[in-house]
Amino acid sequence: MSDRSHGRAASVAPNPSSPFRLNLEQQRKRAKELLRALRAGEPQALRRFRLHHPLAGGPLVGGMDGPGLPGRLARLSEAQLVIARELGLPSWPRLVAHVAASARSLAGIERGDPAPDRDMTTLHLRCGSDIGPGLREAGFVGEFLEYSDPFCQGPVPDAPDWLERRADFLSHAYGAGTGMSRAEITAKLHLAEESLLAAPARYERIVLWFEHDTYDQLILARCLAHFARTAPPRLELVSPARYPGSVRFIGLGQLPPEALRLLWAERTPVPIEALHAGGAVWDALRAPDPRPLAALAREGTPGIPQLGRAVRRHCRELPWTTDGLGLTQRLILQLVAEAPRMAGQVFHALMTEREPLPWMTDLICHDMVEGLRAVERPVLAGRYEDADRRWFREHLTITPLGRAVLAGTVDWLSLGPRPRWVGGVSISGSGPCWRWDEDGAAAVQR
Repeated sequence: MSDRSHGRAASVAPNPSSPFRLNLEQQRKRAKELLRALRAGEPQALRRFRLHHPLAGGPLVGGMDGPGLPGRLARLSEAQLVIARELGLPSWPRLVAHVAASARSLAGIERGDPAPDRDMTTLHLRCGSDIGPGLREAGFVGEFLEYSDPFCQGPVPDAPDWLERRADFLSHAYGAGTGMSRAEITAKLHLAEESLLAAPARYERIVLWFEHDTYDQLILARCLAHFARTAPPRLELVSPARYPGSVRFIGLGQLPPEALRLLWAERTPVPIEALHAGGAVWDALRAPDPRPLAALAREGTPGIPQLGRAVRRHCRELPWTTDGLGLTQRLILQLVAEAPRMAGQVFHALMTEREPLPWMTDLICHDMVEGLRAVERPVLAGRYEDADRRWFREHLTITPLGRAVLAGTVDWLSLGPRPRWVGGVSISGSGPCWRWDEDGAAAVQR
């Protein structure tokens, strides 16, 4: 299945040489190098200062294209502040504290300190297999459940046979990439669902490990909807939107074991408001009318704000009123319009730069690219330059028709693309359908 083991966090920053293991001496050296460059007026250093220093918009720093910074800002402490903020921390002292905490956590793992979750029977629930080995390496002893059906893609109907319809979609869209048969995908879905339903009666504590993006948060909504009806004795959440490091935080699978122990220490109880919000999102996600889901995106989700932001991002996958493209389709076309790229480079750029809430796996990206070509008059063209014909090696270019779609002079849906789903909403590619009004943050039918 298209779970987290397929090329999301792992494709960006795998262990063991993790960019989320920060060395304080190295950061001190970087701060000194930055200070020298700032005093010399190097443009790249000044751009970094402008981007990350809290005073960058003030009158003293408004025109930083000159020989250097004002004297009171051209100090090591100011360069250290920029370094800390580049790494995702608000100040240099917070960076120092974080590095020290990480070192203590790693030392505890190496000493074989007692398991963090030893005090009660615990289930660690995650939308993929990525952190399973890391939890074991970090010393956790609780059981692990992978519930990884990507509700951000394909039909999510409110029907008794919804799992069978999910299996049909996953087998057709991703089965070849995963090496799993239709029967194996069906068995995996049913086992995960049965394990989820049985969990409250089997464990004293359930810990949900989910990030802030649509892949994670829509699966989290499914879990919360169940736990709202059948509450476990103790329900806790680990849901980081960021983590300090030298690359963009994409997912928990990027993180070394000591980071998982630090996040465990910051876990929070799931409030009743979050359970209700999860149930509301799950119901709205499966509806054929996206207006209730759009309303939740606008109004927010009490007790779990990241869910509301992910719902808004999911709604933006509806065809837009301006060009008929969903947001991911548009981002792919924009990247290829800027310069021809290999498909793997498109995926990397989406995840590290362009996507506001990185959520895709490589298999999903491949399917999205293929969808842009599944029309009689394609908007993308591709070719291979050697015998290596794996999908990510294909060189993509945009066609003149693709540029017209990007410009809004041709509506994508007028080209007859293959049908697709956004949750419970069917987009057929012919006739009126639900679209996304970005200005009004609303779903409209036209």
